[in-house]
Amino acid sequence: MMDIEIIPNWHPIFVHFTVALLSLSSLLYLAGLVLRRPNLLIVARWNLWIGAGITVGTVLAGFYAYNTVAHDGPSHAAMTDHKNWALVTASIFGVLAIWSLAKHRGAKSVSSGFVVLILLASGLLAVTGYKGGEVVYRHGMGVMRMPEISGDGGHGSHAHGEDAGAGHHGAAEADPHGDQGDHDDHSGHPH
Repeated sequence: MMDIEIIPNWHPIFVHFTVALLSLSSLLYLAGLVLRRPNLLIVARWNLWIGAGITVGTVLAGFYAYNTVAHDGPSHAAMTDHKNWALVTASIFGVLAIWSLAKHRGAKSVSSGFVVLILLASGLLAVTGYKGGEVVYRHGMGVMRMPEISGDGGHGSHAHGEDAGAGHHGAAEADPHGDQGDHDDHSGHPH
């Protein structure tokens, strides 16, 4: 039987659904308003409601990651910044989902004010996602260290495209010692 191990936790899985569903919802609300198509508004509402529901899991998994992933001072600051943006953004989408349930359920139109607010919330979602990406890709949080590679400039016996043998400039060449950023020093802020 296959053992599914999520490293470090479920937050990276949930967050993709949150971003996709809520972003798609705002675009569908805009299209429904502009094109005056009630069927687009139905799909927009369902994306918003499902996205807001999944966002609860995303936030909970994010708190778990925030409190369990070993990190240093700079990554702690980046995680805290991401967390703060995420809480504000999730709260706004939560209010919009409740508003939509109360006012727009079954409606054949939507107010332009609602559409403006959900588009602004999507902008906050984009910033929050960027800040989450910074936590992962700039600070290396929640990723496993790459295995040590030896021989042929760190590329082993495989090639990358047509010019693989002729002057490939990879990360291993950027640092002559082969140290591509040590993210294993987690002596900083354990929670």
